[in-house]
Amino acid sequence: MKKFLLIFFVTALILSCKKGGGSPPPLTTGDTADKFPRITDSALLTLVEQQTFKYFWDFGHPVSGLARERNTSGDMVTTGGSGFGVMAILVGIQRNFITRSEGAGRIRTIVHFLSEKAQRYHGAFAHWINGANGVTVPFSTQDDGADLVETSYLLQGLLTARQFLNSATDPVEGEIRDSINSIWKGVQWSWFRNGQNTLFWHWSPNFNWSTNQSITGWNEALIVYVLAASAPVDSLGIPKSVYDNGWAGNGSIRNGNTWYGIQLPLGPPQGGPLFFAHYSFLGIDPNGLSDAYADYGVQNTAHTRINYNYCVANPHGYAGYGSQCWGLTASDDNASGYSAHSPTNDLGIITPTAAISSLPYTPTESMNALRFFYYKLGDKIWGQYGFTDAFSLSGSWFATSYLAIDQGPEILMIENARTKLLWNLFMSCPEIKAGMKKLGFQGGQL
Repeated sequence: MKKFLLIFFVTALILSCKKGGGSPPPLTTGDTADKFPRITDSALLTLVEQQTFKYFWDFGHPVSGLARERNTSGDMVTTGGSGFGVMAILVGIQRNFITRSEGAGRIRTIVHFLSEKAQRYHGAFAHWINGANGVTVPFSTQDDGADLVETSYLLQGLLTARQFLNSATDPVEGEIRDSINSIWKGVQWSWFRNGQNTLFWHWSPNFNWSTNQSITGWNEALIVYVLAASAPVDSLGIPKSVYDNGWAGNGSIRNGNTWYGIQLPLGPPQGGPLFFAHYSFLGIDPNGLSDAYADYGVQNTAHTRINYNYCVANPHGYAGYGSQCWGLTASDDNASGYSAHSPTNDLGIITPTAAISSLPYTPTESMNALRFFYYKLGDKIWGQYGFTDAFSLSGSWFATSYLAIDQGPEILMIENARTKLLWNLFMSCPEIKAGMKKLGFQGGQL
């Protein structure tokens, strides 16, 4: 009977919206009560950071210390998500969730495993690794070797840690810095050009360049070109021409069209999934940063506001969408299993990391969403590692999964919004400053 009534309510709700009956109420069940006592916004942000931190600390792989791909992954760890996890450990130290020595000890375990056990391919790591023995776990049939994008997310985290663990007298911190520098110097960025004026995403020891996927923008991979231009070994880096041709398509990444009254400088129609504005910008501070193609603070804010305005407009009439419940990005879903949700691929799935990780760009709108997720949906989507991956109020579906690449940006971008911790650390790397200037970036923290 309860199930029947719920289905009846949801169906009627959706139909009324499609008939122009106005915005739907926030919950398919009609339950608008707070699920937890109200606390200050500052306390709520700290709580979300602390609970999300547990994914990388409590659930970190017991041998390697690296981040598992998701909460059901067993020994399989994720390279890019582990870069996010290293940065989360720094937040944990800064927020006194753990001590500095505890955090340094875990990072030492991670860099030792990466240096001594994890398989590498021309200096790059695979997308997935067995966290117990370091052997590559194929991501797909022909993707069983190097993943340059995932490697870049890892290095973004490691270089940020190198800048944080800066004690001149602590031997553990000195050892960590030396190991990170060794990993950093070993990546053969120029080799991943495959003789062309672009960088390639994958290389396989069994299938070579068969995936043939060049890293071309606009998407989540700006960090790859920034790191490649910043390579500490000149012969292993790339010149500006590879950035202009390979990443920017000699200007073809420009958009310039307007949606919901907002002009989008770069990228696909209506911006694409919001992780484009997150992954590379966990370390790269976009504020005031520009090059020949865009102002990146303007780009990321425009992208986010279009995503927000789309959800408020709710053209498909999905239950729950609105000013407090918004955010489309890649996540698990109840239709295809996993999809890169966006205004042009809207399946009725809201992903908490989309709005929460956008806090630096849309502070009011993101905070409204965070409060809604916690107070109104907390009995459905708040758990041992923070917010679960996704939900659909139209389908009354709530994921039980946690993914490293979604949990990580939440804690990191909350901290960047509060203190700029990760931005300040990564942008303090002298190699990064030099590399970004070489590519034509200016302003911001350069």
